[in-house]
Amino acid sequence: MYWKWALRILSSRASLYGGSFERFYFTAHSGSIFGRNFSITCPKSVIGFRETYFWGSHGLHDIRYQVHQEKTSADEEPLDPFSLVSDELSVIANRLRSMVVAEVPKLAQAAEYFFKIGVEGKRFRPTVLLLMAKALYMPIPQPTVDGVFSSLKKELDLRQQRIAEITEMIHVASLLHDDVLDDAETRRGIGSLNIVMGNKLSVLAGDFLLSRACVALAKLKNTEVVSLLATVVEHLVNGETMQMTTSFEQRRSMEYYLQKTFYKTASLIANSCKAIALLAGQTAEVALLAYNYGRNLGMAYQLIDDVLDFTGTSSSLGKGSLSDIKQNIVTAPILFAMEEYPQLREVVDRGFGNRSDVDLALDYLFKSKGLERTRELAAEHADEAVKAIEALPHSDDEDVIKSRRALVDLTREVMTRTK
Repeated sequence: MYWKWALRILSSRASLYGGSFERFYFTAHSGSIFGRNFSITCPKSVIGFRETYFWGSHGLHDIRYQVHQEKTSADEEPLDPFSLVSDELSVIANRLRSMVVAEVPKLAQAAEYFFKIGVEGKRFRPTVLLLMAKALYMPIPQPTVDGVFSSLKKELDLRQQRIAEITEMIHVASLLHDDVLDDAETRRGIGSLNIVMGNKLSVLAGDFLLSRACVALAKLKNTEVVSLLATVVEHLVNGETMQMTTSFEQRRSMEYYLQKTFYKTASLIANSCKAIALLAGQTAEVALLAYNYGRNLGMAYQLIDDVLDFTGTSSSLGKGSLSDIKQNIVTAPILFAMEEYPQLREVVDRGFGNRSDVDLALDYLFKSKGLERTRELAAEHADEAVKAIEALPHSDDEDVIKSRRALVDLTREVMTRTK
């Protein structure tokens, strides 16, 4: 088994599993609507079957997640996921700063804007990927000839770190482009690049980061991994376009919102986690579990972000509160509130063009269970993420076990974060 794994790592040829893109298709279940029972069917052509998730009415859904958290707090001290990979994060941060250097000084200044020390963010996505790499590690025998296995492990670590770097560059590029499209004024507590250096340079900086990400991706020489990350970029564009071109009916649709959220947020984490598994020589089944963990973690992250947009402050979020509704973006809390108060639809259709409509929408929201139900939906996704980690093949390796615990603890951090 270990030799087969080693041979797979040495091979630079990818085994393509159909090459199809992962897409969401949303299906109403038994004529139900938002908070009742509905299913999400996501084709998984990579292994030839479909997965269907059924979400029940609020209040009966996240028992597994809560029990798991209570068990963890009772039996084990919570881990700090970020501290487990702090050394690797530091290495990646330094490499990222060197990778965005450009020959044109103004472009270099723009490209490195959010990679500077102090405005880097918490590096959530690289942390997830570094922990996933450790969680999927298969211990191999001690090197017997010329340090072959030691060399393989170092090479694998470097290639998986490259995925974390590529993912972060794609993420920051999407932020730069989003800020231009949204006319944002702040990002991570400082002036957004489009405000500081202008829209044109901000767009070019985002394009530059994407080009650097593509170069780094090509150097991995893995066709399937290249396809996965290329799909992520396609999804980011699809999601942003969906957000900009909604009809009245689509603005009221939870299914449409969830598909857009997958494209804009969850696809990057999901496909990057899958790439980590493929580089490690894992089976298609394990790669799918890694994908499901990332997808559900990403969905939970965005749902909590939507809640914080209504409950957070500009100082804690690093951006103005109510930013989505001010930009005429309808998110899960409003959609759930609209189910309870159908009269809110008229306000949504008008598009929050004036302050009185914003105030009216907030009045309906805080009278409803919209925020509560959004948190519950996030908890369901967190629960699915935990299930994916629990379903990974058994390992007795202490570092593997600790890393899997940290990935589970990340779901708790996502659910309890305040910024």
